[in-house]
Amino acid sequence: MISVNEPVLGTRELEYVTECIRTGWISSAGRFLEAFEESWASYCGMRHGIAVSNGTAALQVAVACLDLQPGDEVIMPTFTIISCPLAVISNGGVPVLVDSEWRTWNMDATQVEAKITPRTRAIMPVHIYGHPVDMDPLLALAKKYNLVIIEDAAEAHGAEYLSGHESACPTWRRCGGLGHLSTFSFYANKLITTGEGGMVLTNDPDYAEKARGLRNLCFRPERRFYHTEIGYNFRLTNIQAAMGLAQIERMNEIVAKKRLIGQTYTERLRNVRGLQLPVEEPWAKQIYWMYGVVLDESSGLDALAFAHRIKAYGIDTRPFCLGMHEQPVFFEQGLFRSECYPVAERLARLGLYLPSGLALTDAQLEQACEAVEKVLV
Repeated sequence: MISVNEPVLGTRELEYVTECIRTGWISSAGRFLEAFEESWASYCGMRHGIAVSNGTAALQVAVACLDLQPGDEVIMPTFTIISCPLAVISNGGVPVLVDSEWRTWNMDATQVEAKITPRTRAIMPVHIYGHPVDMDPLLALAKKYNLVIIEDAAEAHGAEYLSGHESACPTWRRCGGLGHLSTFSFYANKLITTGEGGMVLTNDPDYAEKARGLRNLCFRPERRFYHTEIGYNFRLTNIQAAMGLAQIERMNEIVAKKRLIGQTYTERLRNVRGLQLPVEEPWAKQIYWMYGVVLDESSGLDALAFAHRIKAYGIDTRPFCLGMHEQPVFFEQGLFRSECYPVAERLARLGLYLPSGLALTDAQLEQACEAVEKVLV
């Protein structure tokens, strides 16, 4: 069975982790932790990095930096992971949803302004499956209405966005370096992995100070066991940071491999009928975190049936996200009832992703493409 994702770890990771064990720096302090934070923040074009235990924790800390009041709202796509609304709800806020774009599967920026109310505090764009959100319209709305942008870049390590792409002087900027706050996951299926792990990035020193306190139980520097705020134990270990730092050193190679995988899939599958393939808009450099495909209704298959059939050829897959407005747990809380988002609903019903990990070989990619063709012929 060809797995959806298999990480690639090398001798540098082993060297750094071995140093942690040899020196005894295995917990949430050590030279690799600070170096990892500084290196990843710099790579993304941000000043401050705050490493945390996972991507969900990063979102919770980022939202907590806003000091939401009960009923404050954060606008986000319905087509995302549950961590996004969870971070808002756990901080006393209300998630407000918008649908996806047809082409990129990202949040439809044209729907956002209609959802802004006097209670809106932030917009949370989520770069889906490696393709950047069109950020310029959202940044303009944030400026117009005095909102915060919390950029979820968990699936977009190394992806780039042409900021100001309709202006005379556009500039390429990395995802995670576009918002007031940004968040990353370093789960095992991400381009940079620490097994579990995450990070908050910001240029704002006040947000950075608050985030560092929140991840560490809000201990006060001048008096450790004295608390004026409630925080979390969301610390990352030096061992995990050592793994991450080793991979940042070869980030250009990692991004190039992921882009090659995605481009090769597109070339092989472009003539297969009944499939919508990922795009790369002119203002984006996407990294194909996962190579997703969306079935056409004319195929007579939904994603579940397709996954079952292709598995018989030794190909593992994963379904696309189910929209947050279709999650039973939120119905029970009185959220999103009677809301309808047709693009996201279609993506959830007909979308899935193929093996896309860094360990994928040319032969395995060809086997996956042949299996797709056999199922759809």
